[in-house]
Amino acid sequence: MRVTPPIRRWLTGPKADPSVRVRFWTEVEGRDPTDPEVQKSLKTIGRVGWAASLLEHQMPDGHWGTPGTSLRELIRPWFLATNWVALVLSDLGMTRSDPRIRKTAEQILAWRAKVVKAKDAELCYAGNATRMLIRFGYLDHPVVQKSIAWIVGAQKSDGGWHCFPYRSGTLDAWEGLAALAEIPEDARDGSIRSAIERGAEFYLRRKLMKQGSERYPPWFRIHYPTHFYYDLLVGLRVLTRLGYGADPRLVPALRWLRAKRARDGTWALDAAHPEGREADQWVFRQPIYPLMLEAPQGPSRWATVEALSVLAKTESGNA
Repeated sequence: MRVTPPIRRWLTGPKADPSVRVRFWTEVEGRDPTDPEVQKSLKTIGRVGWAASLLEHQMPDGHWGTPGTSLRELIRPWFLATNWVALVLSDLGMTRSDPRIRKTAEQILAWRAKVVKAKDAELCYAGNATRMLIRFGYLDHPVVQKSIAWIVGAQKSDGGWHCFPYRSGTLDAWEGLAALAEIPEDARDGSIRSAIERGAEFYLRRKLMKQGSERYPPWFRIHYPTHFYYDLLVGLRVLTRLGYGADPRLVPALRWLRAKRARDGTWALDAAHPEGREADQWVFRQPIYPLMLEAPQGPSRWATVEALSVLAKTESGNA
């Protein structure tokens, strides 16, 4: 896959975040994780850059925002509390090898242990937490295994998931499939493989974008952090990660992704979250302070490496 020298320098040079460098080298260039340059950058994640900045505000017990291990405490204030910051840190490549992450993970695990079998367990939070914990290195933890089983059991008959008590799935509820995508292939049993196949088909049948009679604008914008919001890049990331990059039903979404590329070869973040104010069901009764690593509208290293990673996993993905 061809990437111009200026873009490569922009994504891997000294001003780039180490998380971006690692993703570019391993996901776009296909380097082995044991590569010396990859290892060197991996060791700096959490010491410099975005992850380090977030960890500067971590409380001694491992939380951000409201202390405690209930869902209400983990998510407030919105997008700045423990749940939201931990999701971003897992995306950036932090793991339980860092004691600061272990402190935070203990709080997330304590919450999951209390609700994993609850009747009011909720797919959006459960899927995100499970994905996060697997990335942190807790795949074999009993609570994570129970969460995985719960996600498989919560799948709808049409192959999708829903964060609300509906009988059918929705593209917005991507968190279940994204969590299962983090499980290594050799650790997937028959029920997980079946859930992944049915879930992928749910998205592919809808070409990642077709639900209802009208086009939903937020799905066609690039965001980060996504938290629990869906957009086409989120869908492409999950499906290509699962090995569906050559499926022709991704072509419309890939066409959209290429059209979003600027002339200089970069992608921009279109908007900061939350975008839910455009939908009637989202009513926030408190101030919202979106967590942002980069400002919207300008060239984004994260959006660019995300897009290039997707294109690298598709047969027709020449940049």
